[in-house]
Amino acid sequence: MRGYKAIADWPQQLSPKARERFLCRLDKGERLVPSEYVIRDALIRVDPQALDRALQRWNQAYAQHDQSLAIDGKTMCNALDEQARRIHIMSVLGHESAVCYAQKKSAPSP
Repeated sequence: MRGYKAIADWPQQLSPKARERFLCRLDKGERLVPSEYVIRDALIRVDPQALDRALQRWNQAYAQHDQSLAIDGKTMCNALDEQARRIHIMSVLGHESAVCYAQKKSAPSP
């Protein structure tokens, strides 16, 4: 996602089950996602060096044969879930090894 608005739009589309999995705040029986302001405020407060170190440690733990990893998302053509919504897959791939380290079905696409 590019920009705070695009980042904030993504959780708005999460299913109730995904919102629960992400531990979104529960208010009157509904899981609420953070607003664009809250997301922007949190990202501004992140220490870039600390984030870089954390990502490097994650890369060392999961991609020992790769200098970097790519996170990629795709909406699968002609693949529908139980509610007839398109399925979206997120993957983590090693650049050099071409190994898929993780792949997970994410929130349904509209």
